[in-house]
Parts: sequence; structure tokens; C-alpha cells
Amino acid sequence: MPDTRETEVAIVGAGLAGLAAARRLTASGIDCVLLEARDRVGGRTLNHPIGDGKIVEVGGQWVGPTQTRVLELIRELGLESFPTYNRGEHVIEYDGALHRYTGTIPRISKRLLADFGQAQWRLDRMAKKVPAEAPWTASKAKEWDSQTLWSWMRRNVVTKGARDALSLGVEAVWAAQPEDISLLHALFYISSAGGLDALWDTEGGAQDARVVGGTQLISIRMAEELGDRVVLEAPVRRIAYGEADRVTVHADGLDVEARRVIVAMPPTLTCRIAYDPPMPALRDQLTQRIPQGTVIKCMAIYDRPFWRARGLTGQATSTDGPVKLTFDNSPPDGAPGVLLGFLEGTQARELGAWEPARRRAAVIDCFARLFGDEARAALDYVDKSWADEEWTRGCYGCYMPTGAWTAYGPQLRAPVGPIHWAGAETATVWSGYMDGAVRSGDTAADTVAASLSGARERFAAA
Repeated sequence: MPDTRETEVAIVGAGLAGLAAARRLTASGIDCVLLEARDRVGGRTLNHPIGDGKIVEVGGQWVGPTQTRVLELIRELGLESFPTYNRGEHVIEYDGALHRYTGTIPRISKRLLADFGQAQWRLDRMAKKVPAEAPWTASKAKEWDSQTLWSWMRRNVVTKGARDALSLGVEAVWAAQPEDISLLHALFYISSAGGLDALWDTEGGAQDARVVGGTQLISIRMAEELGDRVVLEAPVRRIAYGEADRVTVHADGLDVEARRVIVAMPPTLTCRIAYDPPMPALRDQLTQRIPQGTVIKCMAIYDRPFWRARGLTGQATSTDGPVKLTFDNSPPDGAPGVLLGFLEGTQARELGAWEPARRRAAVIDCFARLFGDEARAALDYVDKSWADEEWTRGCYGCYMPTGAWTAYGPQLRAPVGPIHWAGAETATVWSGYMDGAVRSGDTAADTVAASLSGARERFAAA
């Protein structure tokens, strides 16, 4: 027989959202128990040791200056950040040729640059008309949700070069292709981040800085504060919520009796839990329509960051691939040197089926094309396919295909009885990012605390 614990709030998932919710509830004097399927905390953040006490992050890693909630949390936990290496020139491989450049967009041709600029301006302008808290209420929501981002690009981006560059940007944000994503969803994301520059830029943007010691430390520090409220290796299989103000969460080896539940997981994974009674039809159909992106994060480790001596930032883009985007991912002191490359969308789906040795060779070959033959002298190599993770099944986050926002959008955040939802995808500010995950946990905790307070007041009045 499983053990039983009683608490006021049960939380499912010990990623940033679930831990933030538990931390906020505990600070308010509300008892909670947090159940995590893995043998670790951190969700889609994960540190990987590379020797001498140093790490690389094989999951989410960057924070930006407008991501104020996660930055505040980092300070509260006694952690520090350091800037992403960004000194020198970037590299782009376009139609088989290498070009060096500075700034966000390579100046391959004036016509391409102008075409890309007008497309970005139009997308930013449209995004301002999409309320991030309710995208389905935008005046053109139906029109924008009836087409993919690729359909819009075909009509509004004239040059092949600008379409290629915009596609690279889309893959970098969603780990999916423009044809996968509803235009309305793209505009919602842009709105929630405050513009495409915020999503794409390194300095001043979403890739501005990293956490000293790795971003998983954020979750580890929160879990340390929570102590035995966090239960690992306890995948939740079933949630029963028939009685008013009473819900039972059935995990492996443990049943938790609570008054409220916060499910802090990617929406598409929430439907893998059995609910009694079943979820309302619209909520269940929503979760059938929100796939996770596909990404493999690849890193080659060198004795030193040799590209810096050549005046390069380590940041490169390639239309040839299979690696489409790279960064200098070295530790704060610059040793060892670490090149990070992303396989995203189509490339991740294709190379994810390859044998690891073949995938490593393809990635290293791409690094060598971009940065020279020294890239072949890697001391070590590590990659992480998040689609293969049982309790994640993809990264960076979920995205909406056509029709999902306008048909099912209100179901994304709406509680079902005593069950509330959290996770980066439910955030209205920096949706899909670590900042959004923390905000979503805070919001869910505040909503639950208010509902518990209201229930107490009703009981006292009766």
C-alpha cells in the first residue's frame, strides 16, 4: 500500500514553476507537498559536469535583462550571473560561403537586409495588437490563427535570403519550423517577450547572461529551502477530484490528500495523467494540440576557446546546417573552451534518429566549417535530446499550430475544479522561458492562496 500524506496544496512537477509555486505558498504559511517524477529537480534545466568542478548546461541556460522575475529570484537565492561571451565578430554560413559580421543581422546584401527589416517591423507591429493574456481576443485573431508563420512569410517576405534568415530565427526560438506554428502564436510570443529583438539578441536580449554554476542551481536552491516537502521519484499517475475542496493525487508509492493541486508541467504532458472525473472535453482537446519543440543541444569541449584569438564571438548561424546556431558556452573564466550548437526542428528530428557517433561527427564537421580545423580537436563532446526525455518529451517549450488559440485558448490557464495549471507555457510575460516559468508558479500560488482564503471565509460565515 502506498504511504499517505495530507497537505493543503499538492504540486506536480519540480521544475522552476512548481518550485516557485511551492516557495511562494510556503512563504504565505500554506503547507504543500511537491511531487517530482525524476530523481532530480530542475525540469528542463540540467547541469552537466565537465571536470574541475565546472559544468555546462544541457537544458535552459540564459537570462535577459527584461526577465526581471527570474533575475530577482537569482539574487534572492544568493546566485550570480555572468555575461554571454559577445566580443568580436559573428560568422554566418550562407549558400556555402562564410561571412563575418557584427550586430544582430548579417549584412549579406542591402536588399536582403531591407527585406528582413520590414518583415521584423511588421511582425513587431502586429504583435502589439495581441494581448498576451488572451491572444484569441485580438481583432484579427481568426485571420492570424488560420495561417502558419510560413504562409505569412511566403506572402510578405520577398527575398529567399530574408526568408532563410527569418526561418533561422524561428527555429532558434521555437525549435520548430515556420510551417509548424500558427502566426497568432508567433505574435503572442513576440508580445509576451516585448519584441523580436528581445527574443533574438544576445547582449540585452534573451541570451544576455548565464548563471554562475548553472541554471539548475536555481531549482536546487529552492528545493533545499523546501526540504522534505519535495518528493523525488514519485511520478503522478492519477488525480481524483470529485469531492468539493478535496483532491487526491496518486503517485508511485505515495498518495497525497490536499485541498488544491497545481500541475506544473508542459501542457501536452498534463494529459498523460488520468483524471477522475475526466478532464472537460475542451481542456483535453487543447492538450492534444500543443506539441513540444524538438531540439538537441550539442557541446564540444576544447582546452581553450580558440575562436576568441581569431576575433570571433563563437556565435554563428548556418543555412547549410545541420547545426544552425552556435554560441561560446565556456565557463566564466574561459577554460575550458566550449562550443555550443543547436540541432532544432527538422535537423533535430533527423539527427535524433542517428547513432551518437554519427551525430557527433556531423556536429563537429559543422563546427570545423564555421570555425576552422581546430574545432576537430575536441577533448570531449556531450549532447542532450530532450525529445527522448520521458518526463519532458521535447524543448524548448510547446507551440500552437493553426486554430488552437482561437478554438481552445481560454482552457490553457483556466482551473478545473481544485486543479490549477502552471508552467512556462501558461505565462503571459516571457512565455516559454525560465522567467515565464517562475512567473507562472507565482501566479498559480497566488490564485490558490486566494481560493483557499475564500473557502475559509465561506466556511466561517456558514
